[in-house]
Amino acid sequence: MNAYVIFDVEIRDMKKYQNFMGLVKPALEAVGARYLARGGSLIIHEGDWAPRRIVILEFPSVAVWERFYNGHEYQGLKDIRDECSSARLVCVEGLPSNE
Repeated sequence: MNAYVIFDVEIRDMKKYQNFMGLVKPALEAVGARYLARGGSLIIHEGDWAPRRIVILEFPSVAVWERFYNGHEYQGLKDIRDECSSARLVCVEGLPSNE
């Protein structure tokens, strides 16, 4: 089942963040991940959540996401991301394809 990773990102240095994005995109593509949303307009309909910038990624599975996230390549890139932004993120497993 696919996995969806949802980031709520606050960017402190857009130039450095854009550098991170240029480096992370090929790494994501290499593991079969793809962007579903990246910083589009937000409309809050309920609750007190005040997201800053939403990024939604689709991975082939939770296992692929976990390997990617904990892997050497992304951890190096995460250091760059952490220098210029802060994030909250969650991973949720999708529904089986027959539902």
